[in-house]
Amino acid sequence: MSKKKQSSDASPAVLPAHIAIVMDGNGRWAKKRMMPRAAGHKAGVAALKKIIESASEAGIKCLTVFAFSSENWNRPEREVAILMDLFVSSIKKYLPELQQAGVVLRFIGDRSVFSDKLKASLQQAETSTQNNNFLNLNIAMNYGGRWDITEAAKKMLQDTSSGAVAAEQINESLFSEYLSLADLPAVDLFIRTGGEHRISNFLLWQCAYSELYFTDVLWPDFNGQELKQATQWFSSRQRRFGRTGEQVEEDAVSEHTK
Repeated sequence: MSKKKQSSDASPAVLPAHIAIVMDGNGRWAKKRMMPRAAGHKAGVAALKKIIESASEAGIKCLTVFAFSSENWNRPEREVAILMDLFVSSIKKYLPELQQAGVVLRFIGDRSVFSDKLKASLQQAETSTQNNNFLNLNIAMNYGGRWDITEAAKKMLQDTSSGAVAAEQINESLFSEYLSLADLPAVDLFIRTGGEHRISNFLLWQCAYSELYFTDVLWPDFNGQELKQATQWFSSRQRRFGRTGEQVEEDAVSEHTK
C-alpha cells in the first residue's frame, strides 16, 4: 500500500470526498465455489485491502465500510465467532501497512459487547494511526444507523438536561455533531455490492443526499476497476440538493468562468 497518488479518469472536482460501501456477497461468493462461508469472508478482507489502495490512489479522502451490522448477530453462532477472530487477525496483519500508508483507522459502532481482546485491538489500531492524514478509513462494526441516531439523541438530551445546550439551539447542524463521523463530510457515494438494493440501516443520517450505486458484483470480486466505474458513474450525476437542474448548470458555468 502506497501513499503515491496516481491519476484518475474522473476529474478531481467531481470525485466523491466520502464513499460508503456495504460489502455484501462474501457467503454467496464462497457458495458458488463450494467453499465454506469463512473462505468468503477471508476473500472479502483481501478485497477490502485492494479497495483501500485504489481509493488512496484515486485521491478519495474518506472511506467507510460496513463490516458487521447490529443485525448480523442473528447469523449462526459459529460464523459470528469466525468473523470476530477474523477482525482481530486482520487488524494485526494489516495495521503496520495501513500505518505506513498514512491511513487514519477508526471503528464506529457499539463496542460494549465485543471481547476484551477485540476491543484492545480496535483501540490500539485507532491510537497508532490517529496522527496520520492521508485517508480516513472508517470500519463499522456492530453498527446500525438507527443506533447511531438514538445514541446521538441520548447525548443531546444529557446536554440539554445539564444546561450545556438550550432547546432552542437544537437544529440539524448541531444534532449532526453528536453522530458518528461528525468531523467528516457527509457521504457522497453509497456503494452496495452483491445485487441487493437496500441501505440496510447503514449511515442513515450521513447518506441523506448520497448517490446510490448498486452492483451485482459480489464483494470479493469488487476491485479497483469496479471502484473506478462507480466513481465515473458518480461524476456523471447532477447533484441538485433541492435546486433545479438549471440552477446547478448556471452555478457550474459561473464557477468555471471565475
